[in-house]
Amino acid sequence: MKSWPAPFVPAVPGHGDPLALFDTQSRSVRPVDPGPVARLYVCGITPYDATHLGHAATYVTFDLVGRALRDAGHRVSYVQNVTDVDDPLFERAARDGRDWRELATAEIDLFREDMTALAVVPPDALVGVVESMPEIIREVRTLLDDGTAYRLPVPTGEGDGADVYLDLARTPSFGSVSGWTREQMASVFVERGGDPDRPGKRDPFDPLLWRAVRDGEPSWDDEALGAGRPGWHIECTAISRDRLGHPLDIQGGGSDLVFPHHEMSAVQSAALTHDATFARHYVHQAMVGFEGTKMSKSRGNLVLVSKLRADGVDPMAIRLVLLDQHYRTDWEYTPDLLEAAQARLGRWRLALSVNQGADATSTISCVRTAIADDLDTRAALSAVDSWSERTLSGEWDDSAAPGLVARTIDAVLGVRL
Repeated sequence: MKSWPAPFVPAVPGHGDPLALFDTQSRSVRPVDPGPVARLYVCGITPYDATHLGHAATYVTFDLVGRALRDAGHRVSYVQNVTDVDDPLFERAARDGRDWRELATAEIDLFREDMTALAVVPPDALVGVVESMPEIIREVRTLLDDGTAYRLPVPTGEGDGADVYLDLARTPSFGSVSGWTREQMASVFVERGGDPDRPGKRDPFDPLLWRAVRDGEPSWDDEALGAGRPGWHIECTAISRDRLGHPLDIQGGGSDLVFPHHEMSAVQSAALTHDATFARHYVHQAMVGFEGTKMSKSRGNLVLVSKLRADGVDPMAIRLVLLDQHYRTDWEYTPDLLEAAQARLGRWRLALSVNQGADATSTISCVRTAIADDLDTRAALSAVDSWSERTLSGEWDDSAAPGLVARTIDAVLGVRL
């Protein structure tokens, strides 16, 4: 699957500070120490609707992570999946009378357009489930062969095959990523795609690895597994292991993926590798709300990036709205936030349009230090605000400063001016 065009990232003198990020598993801010190449895997979209600000917040956050790592001297190997085989996609396509593949293609194209407009550096590989079926099937077969997975006959009247589940009793690391109690897990498992009441499961939380074909559902044939399709979580285990190896340096996504998705992706990997370290860092973007509740496709309370762009909003103002929130704090979108971002963008552009400006050295250092400190984007924006105010007040004598600040804003924050 093709990605989107990479924006030009200018060079900035010097280099960034070593990056530290909050790790969900250890519940602490820890240095990211990946070595020369940082392996970053971020869970992508399910393409049944357009990109909203919650999605955009996630991908801008991990864009900042990649930019900070590169600025600190690392190469970044970045993979993002696309869940182009999933129930919500099939259900939306059926509702709208569209072929599910056509719907997925259209929404993936729109996602690419939104990411291009927001100056998000693309992943090295954007990988769909459809194109990853051989790798996924291989992983499921391995788990069956070593007895870590089991078959469960399809309920009477639904089909003739057998579903395949992971046996969590064989994987003692289960629960180590989220740190949740079973009661906490049970409170969200159903709404996040789980089937705890399925008769015959050995543990209510055993994740589905392979769903045998049902009438009217797409399926892929395999001699050992029978016709069917993957469960949700196994795709990320298989794609990340195939494209990046084991372990990852950073596993990323929205905070609603901590359980079950990232927990299950990790425990499946542990079952395959006999190593519980699926990722050295688990990094999660907080939720974005609108009109009093979490922004979500199911609720329909969406602020779409494509709609804002169609209304003439500068994508860099949208990006500044996102950067003005700390990635680990839930927040709610209001039009006032966009107005403030547009005003900030105007001030920055005005300050950068002069022939001379205030010295840029401390500003560049402050921006880099702030981003390296668990993506403190608000402090980084404040540093640029301060430079802009000093420059516009006439406190300037450095002809190189506007260009240096503009390059820093572009390279580190991803804001093109």
